[in-house]
Amino acid sequence: MSKSFTRPFAPVKALAHPTRPFAPLRLLAPIPLAVSLLALSAQFNQLAAQTVTMAQPLSLDAAIAMAQQRGPSARSAERTRDAARYRDQAYNARLLPQISLTGDAPTYSRAIIPVVQPDGSTRFAAQQQRQSSLGLQLGQRLPYTGGDLFIQSGVTNINILGERDTRLWRSNPVQVGIRQPIFRLNTLAWDNREQDLRIDAAEQMYLENRESIAQQTAALYFDLFAARASLANALSNAEVNDTLLTLNRGRYEVGRIGEDNLLQSELQVLRARNSLEAAKLSEQRAEAALRLQLGMPNDAMLALSVTNEVPDVKIDTAVAVAEALRNGAALRDADLQMMQQKRRVAEARRNTGFGATVTASVGYNQTAETFNEAYKSPLQSQQFSVGVEMPLIQWGARRAGIEAAKADQERVETDVKVLRERRIQDARFAALELEQASRQLVTAAKADTVGSKRFEVARNRYSIGRIDINNLFIAQNEKDQALEAYVRALRGYWDAFYRVRRLTLYDFVTGSRIR
Repeated sequence: MSKSFTRPFAPVKALAHPTRPFAPLRLLAPIPLAVSLLALSAQFNQLAAQTVTMAQPLSLDAAIAMAQQRGPSARSAERTRDAARYRDQAYNARLLPQISLTGDAPTYSRAIIPVVQPDGSTRFAAQQQRQSSLGLQLGQRLPYTGGDLFIQSGVTNINILGERDTRLWRSNPVQVGIRQPIFRLNTLAWDNREQDLRIDAAEQMYLENRESIAQQTAALYFDLFAARASLANALSNAEVNDTLLTLNRGRYEVGRIGEDNLLQSELQVLRARNSLEAAKLSEQRAEAALRLQLGMPNDAMLALSVTNEVPDVKIDTAVAVAEALRNGAALRDADLQMMQQKRRVAEARRNTGFGATVTASVGYNQTAETFNEAYKSPLQSQQFSVGVEMPLIQWGARRAGIEAAKADQERVETDVKVLRERRIQDARFAALELEQASRQLVTAAKADTVGSKRFEVARNRYSIGRIDINNLFIAQNEKDQALEAYVRALRGYWDAFYRVRRLTLYDFVTGSRIR
């Protein structure tokens, strides 16, 4: 469902969005068109059609789609999202079994070393030695316990140089082992929780960035629309005031008006010309800003197709608040911060007290003077060790560390609570502002219609001498103000519309979440 407002310069076209089937609802009766505004709009469209290969003038939905696809802000948002996805892929890949190859190239050493003799005495002797090794290891993190499981195989060659070279091979065909911390924090489990929240927040942030791009594009789109409306209005005023000045000069020559009225008419012409020059510059600046947002060439011209239809949606503030709390990227990031603070408290408690590390392995090994013999009839090998760490005196460091972590956690909890309340208020008032913007748009459209009609009547009456020039210029100023208010109201409506979408990540037209 949509609302439709009759405007003298905006072509009535349906929004080109496949998921927004608007049915036009006429609120105002048709009025005569302002010829000068239509003529200038047609000139804009013809010039854009000659310069830019576009099948039709650019609608708001088409501009938003273009900005979200190829605009610089869209590329930045996509690269940020892709970086987060790649980091998530890298993290998940590191959870899989890791295979690594290690080794030492031949190393040479020459030194005097102690040698234990058969009778128990020690003799120092010079020795030259060359050694090399090669190993293959498969490691796997254990998410439920936080330990490491490893399977490895390797071979080492030692060559003692001297009068009688001695070569020794030591093989380790297979060895299976585990390293398991006890009474320590399971860092892998916490890493998994944090990573889930981190990638979820990144995906939601990307959606919010897209809606921010839509809101920015809508603002720039209607900035250009407002600039062109002002330019068209300034051109119309300049033409009208030139005609009035010619008329007043004739009346002054025959003595029907005084010199003060003639001078006032000349002053109004000068003001209209200044306004026209300022409007031209504003139009060029607004067009350049929109081209940059859309990623279009600097010399591209833009023809706008501004519709007089807007979505007729009734937003339940409770739904808006619920969706904002469920979909907000800032709240996902707040959950991540809460998780990190809980982890720091757990680390302060678990990692500063009693702890131990158990290492156990079982496998086979053998040694021989030749490579082949080193792999024959391997002997069983076992290793088991328990490393213990038990602080005795810390002078209150552990307790202070725990209290500091708790204080940081309470601070983050307070910040998150404030963030949630602020999010609730933002979503609620954004929904109310959209309803208010809709009502203001209706009023502004009616006021613009009345202002345009009143000026036409005033100009006709002045032409036949029924009103003075002051009343005519008052009507002209009121017409200009009503036009500016309508354009501002139209821009404000779409800004409020996309602000609600960005805050809630919910499409209230189709009744579905934005994905």
